[in-house]
Amino acid sequence: MSVSGMKNTTPYFDGFLIHTLRRKSRSTQQKMAEERDWLAKKTFQQIGELCGKFIPANLLQSNASGNLSRNRIYSKANVFWAFFSQILSPDGGCKEAVKKLQAYSSERGLKTPSSSTASYCTARTKLELAMLNETLEQTAKNLDRMAETYSFHDRRVVVVDGTGFSMPDTEANQKEWPQSASQKPGCGFPTGRICACFCLDSGGLLSHRIGNKKSHELPLLRDQHSTFKQDDIFLGDKAFCSYYDIAKFKELGVDSVVPLARRKPISGAHCVKKLGDGDLLIRWTRPYHQKKRSVISREEWEQLPKELILRQIKVTVAQPGFRVEEYYIITTLLDESLYSAVEIAGLYFRRWDVELFFRDLKTTMNMDILRCQTPEMIRKEIQMYFIAYNCIRCLMCAAATEANVPVRLISFKGTIQAMRNWEPIFDSTQISKTDRRRILADFYESIARVPISQRPDRFEPRRVKRRPKPFPLMTSAREVMKENLNKEKSVAKQV
Repeated sequence: MSVSGMKNTTPYFDGFLIHTLRRKSRSTQQKMAEERDWLAKKTFQQIGELCGKFIPANLLQSNASGNLSRNRIYSKANVFWAFFSQILSPDGGCKEAVKKLQAYSSERGLKTPSSSTASYCTARTKLELAMLNETLEQTAKNLDRMAETYSFHDRRVVVVDGTGFSMPDTEANQKEWPQSASQKPGCGFPTGRICACFCLDSGGLLSHRIGNKKSHELPLLRDQHSTFKQDDIFLGDKAFCSYYDIAKFKELGVDSVVPLARRKPISGAHCVKKLGDGDLLIRWTRPYHQKKRSVISREEWEQLPKELILRQIKVTVAQPGFRVEEYYIITTLLDESLYSAVEIAGLYFRRWDVELFFRDLKTTMNMDILRCQTPEMIRKEIQMYFIAYNCIRCLMCAAATEANVPVRLISFKGTIQAMRNWEPIFDSTQISKTDRRRILADFYESIARVPISQRPDRFEPRRVKRRPKPFPLMTSAREVMKENLNKEKSVAKQV
C-alpha cells in the first residue's frame, strides 16, 4: 500500500496507517498555567471550608510567641489542615500533604516550598497536644448538640470498647508500647491499646485513653468517668462486667447494660423478685477485697455499697450465625414497665455498632497501622484521626437532618468519598454565598441519597476466602537475616 499523497497520516506498522492524533504543541507557559489550575483544585483550604465550622477558629490562630507564631506557609492553621487532609488521603503520606501546601502557595502567588517533607514534619511536631485535645472535645460537643434526640427513651447511650493498633518499629515506640512477648526482637511491631467511648446514636467519639499491651480496658475506662453525664446509659461487653464499675456508675447517676461474666447466673429460686420469663431482680453482694490482685485500695473498696439490686435478663438466640445460643444481661434499668426485657436485649444487640465505629477508623481511614516514628507524634496522629472522624460524623449528622433520615443509615465511607470529590469546588473566594448554600445542600443530598441497606437476619460463615501470600514469616531481625544472606553468598562464591 502506497502512502504517497496522503496527509495527516503516520505509519503504525507495516501495511497499516492511522490518522495522527497529536495535538498542537503547547508552550511551557501554557503547561505551567494548566498545572497551576489543577493544583489549585487540590489544596487543603476546601477541607477547611467543609469542616472548619465544627472547629473553633480561635484554636487554630497563630500563637502569640514561640512555635507556630509566625504568619508563613507553615502556619498553625496551614499545618493543622495539611495534617487533617493527610489523614483523609488514600495515600496518607507526608509527600501528599507537602504537594497540597505547594498548591496552596502556587494559587496565592507565594514562593513554593521545597518538595522535601522535613519542614512539614518539623512543623507537625510543634502542634500542641493540648490544642488537639481541646479540638477533639469541641467536635464531640458539636456532635452532642447536633444529636437533638436519642433513640432509647430519649437517653444518651455511651457504648465503650477497646481495640489495638500498631506503629513503626522504632526504639522509642518499642519502649512505650512493647511488642508481643511471643515475637522475637526485630520480628514484630509495637502495639498499643485504645479504650474509647462513643455515642451510640451519632457514632461520635466522646473520649479515649491510650495504653499498652499490659493495660486492661477497665482502668482505661475508669479514667473516663468524667465523659458520662447523669441519666446516661453505659453499654459494654463482658470485659466491663464488674461490681466496682457498676456501683461507681450508679453513684454518677448512670445506668449500666452489660453481659454477665465471672459470676454464675442467679436462679429463680434465689432471686429477689421474678419480673417475667427469664427476667429477674437479683442481689449481688460485694466481693472480698483481694489485695494482691486489685488495683483499688481497701479503703475505696469498703466505701462501695455492700450489695446491689440488679436485673438479670436471659436472652435466647435462635438466629443462625451467632456463636452463642443464650446469654445473660445484667442491668440497673429495674423498671420493667418502662424498660421491657425485649427492649434491653435489642439495645445490647446494637452494641455491635461500636465494632463498626472502630472499623470506620481502622479500615476506612487506615488507622490500623500508624506512621509516626516517636510516641509524641503517635499520640498527635491518633488525635488527628479522631478529630477527622468526628468531623465526618458531624457532616453525616447534618446530611441526615437535611434529608430527614436516621444518621445510622448514612455511609461513613460514602461521606469520605463525597468529601474527596466535592472538595475542589468549596472555595469561598470563588463562589458566592448563595451558590455555596446551594452546593452545600447538593453535597448533603449526595451523602444521604443512597442509604445503607439494613439486613437484620443476614449471616455469613466466619471463614476467609482470600488465600494469603506464600511468604515465610520473619523469624529473626532483618539485620541478622541480611548478614546471614551475605555469608551464604560468600560461601557460594568460594565453592
